[in-house]
Amino acid sequence: MNPVPREMLKNARFSKVPKMDKTNGKVCPAGAMAIRRQPLRQFGPLLVAMVGLPGRGKSMLARRLSRYLNYTGDKTKVYDISDYRRKHIKQYDSHEMFRAENLPMWRVRQQSFREALEDAAGWMRQPGNKVAILDGPNVSRSQRQEIYDLVYCQLGFRVMFIECVCEDPVMLERNFKEILQYSADYRNMATEEALKDLTHKMAHYKAQYESPTLGSLWELPCPMVKLLDAGEGGVIAHGVNGQMEGKILAYVSTPKPYQQTLYFSRHGESEFNVIGRIGGDAKLSPRGRSYAQSLAKHIQALNLPSLQVWTSTLQRTKATSAGIPAPQLHLPELDEIWSGECENLSYEELAERFPKELALRDREKLKYRYPQGESYIDVMNRLVPVLTQMECETNVLTVSHQAVLRCILGYFLETPPEEIPYIHVPLHTIIKITLQGYHYNMETIKMPIDCVDTNRPRPMNCSEDRTPEDVMMTIPKHYDSLANLTTCT
Repeated sequence: MNPVPREMLKNARFSKVPKMDKTNGKVCPAGAMAIRRQPLRQFGPLLVAMVGLPGRGKSMLARRLSRYLNYTGDKTKVYDISDYRRKHIKQYDSHEMFRAENLPMWRVRQQSFREALEDAAGWMRQPGNKVAILDGPNVSRSQRQEIYDLVYCQLGFRVMFIECVCEDPVMLERNFKEILQYSADYRNMATEEALKDLTHKMAHYKAQYESPTLGSLWELPCPMVKLLDAGEGGVIAHGVNGQMEGKILAYVSTPKPYQQTLYFSRHGESEFNVIGRIGGDAKLSPRGRSYAQSLAKHIQALNLPSLQVWTSTLQRTKATSAGIPAPQLHLPELDEIWSGECENLSYEELAERFPKELALRDREKLKYRYPQGESYIDVMNRLVPVLTQMECETNVLTVSHQAVLRCILGYFLETPPEEIPYIHVPLHTIIKITLQGYHYNMETIKMPIDCVDTNRPRPMNCSEDRTPEDVMMTIPKHYDSLANLTTCT
């Protein structure tokens, strides 16, 4: 299916668009006929339109929601109206452009709003795309009516509005600092001047703001969520129905920190790592026990307030975190990928006993499921409850396994799913991610304790009839036994 041409979308709202019956808030009969001609929309695309004054957390929430939905398999894209405005106004000058009386700039802002909406609608028409998020103030009833007319009435898709309201002075001050630090508008402006400009911009938007009304007086017959103080002040929901709308409501209802640091580590080197076997519930090697001691010293030296430690239920992660004086949770969701019939085997044994399976896994590592075992997608799915809770925490150290940490880091770093199985997560390394603006920044701290490298790069030859030599090219080096530490070649 081809995207909707821009010219068609521009005119869509003016041709036979269902109009609202102002007496009862329902679509009038002429519009009802148009809607009946549309296919059933329960499982069709959804447009989520953000509503609210600047500095209320809309953009942060839009990016977080996009990250979550994409990770859980619902293809999502954010359309930032400010980005469209910057295409027309290359260099931001001052708050004057946001005055309602400034008609030339008002036209630019309206054009930017419509271009973002049209692009979002066109993207939703493409097969496989699930959720478009329109990120912007959308402060007027006429703008919200235009969104509804085009997306719901003309195109037959669903619409959901999320209004972000914030009156908490501490939260507002923090949000303003984030804008001044990360917004492209204030990149070349002195802090004091930028703060003054942002304050005036806020006043202009307040003068134009028409807050949606909930309950029987709600302006449009579609789902509406009002988020108070980023969820800490409560959530008001009206008319929310449908699986996707419910999923989004559940996600946005939980308050999430705006300053967040998370730590990750694999278990110390295990006996199976040393001899090149996968899975199992192996003990730590002597070098792995040394890493556990170093990890505990390093984490204690950080003196992190309210530190929590989350590990898998396997003994190698528990032993790695045992020396850290902090509350510890042992979660089965953090267990290593289950390799089923291939548990406890070496790669050499895999190549000999399951050559076809190994080739299939090399060909499509993300979706491949071990015989009687799991795939990376299975691991990603079981991690969703842990990830949604982890997003609400700070100062958590997660001690887990290579495949699991690949999936977790892939979530926070927004790695394309097909690349997640190849994220390098080395042994004896502490990984730190910090929320900066809308995205996470990753740092690594390599501890000075020797260990094997279990990373297996993507093979060039993934055919089922490849030679044993081709298979061995990417197998990680390991030792032939625990007693005789002679490297296998």
